[in-house]
Amino acid sequence: KAKNLMLKEWNGKRYHSLNYFLRNKFGEKVFKISLDGGFSCPNRDGTISKGGCVFCSERGSGDFAGNRCTSIHKQFEDIKIMMNKKWKNGKYIAYFQAYTNTYAPVEVLREKYYEALKEEDVVALAIATRPDCLPDEVLDLLEEINEKFYVWVELGLQTVNDDIALKINRGYKLKVFEEAIEKLKKRNIDFVVHSILGLPGESKTGMLKTIDYIAHSGARGIKFHLLHLMKDTPMVKLYENGELKFLSQEDYIDLICKGIAMLPQDMVVHRLTGDAPRNLLIGPMWSLKKWEILNAIDKALEENDIYQGKDFK
Repeated sequence: KAKNLMLKEWNGKRYHSLNYFLRNKFGEKVFKISLDGGFSCPNRDGTISKGGCVFCSERGSGDFAGNRCTSIHKQFEDIKIMMNKKWKNGKYIAYFQAYTNTYAPVEVLREKYYEALKEEDVVALAIATRPDCLPDEVLDLLEEINEKFYVWVELGLQTVNDDIALKINRGYKLKVFEEAIEKLKKRNIDFVVHSILGLPGESKTGMLKTIDYIAHSGARGIKFHLLHLMKDTPMVKLYENGELKFLSQEDYIDLICKGIAMLPQDMVVHRLTGDAPRNLLIGPMWSLKKWEILNAIDKALEENDIYQGKDFK
């Protein structure tokens, strides 16, 4: 009975989707506008390391974000025009996506964030960053904005295994992540955690351990990513050396279904698979059929009677 009520609540989905969460919170469709604030990353500029995380593209994982050579206002307008071709009405989330979006002097961050928040119909601010780039003055700024707009911070954990993290050149230990989320919780700033399935050398048990960890971390949301191998990334070497094997579509769907069952019911599932630009992707090529994968996940959840929270302890 409780399960049926929940599925009805989630508009028939077997998980708490971002679309459902945002419609519920704001009463209408809400779109993300992906922006490039022109920032760098300490894992690229030599502060921590050079070259970044081994899977990260030249655009700092902002391959679908706006053009960093133009103003925030111009990026916003350009993407909004594209969105309006598909959907006529809605509100917007200003999503600073590319590189590390708290890695700049706080005056610069303030100027960029508020430039985006001034746009008409913006209701929220989403900031993708690293847990080692959240000094107190940046947290003060986010706390200030959080009083007027809904704010969430996205952190790329990817794995709880420090050995795998070293292999992918993540550039920080799990302890650093734990300290950062405690600071965010103290200030009531929501955070969303990214996990990547299929990292080189990581077992399926290891991947599920990461999901279980995120499930109990106090995160407001989770993003599941499939590992993509893209041209001109440091990971190409690992692939050529035979240290990287792609997950099959079946294995990925199975892991996602198990992962969904492990999450608490109030955690928002922001994404179930990532996409990479077709012209950059080396593999797995099946990942390009995004809608087919999402439909296959829905089907597998239903056939196996799996729903979010089923295995959460």
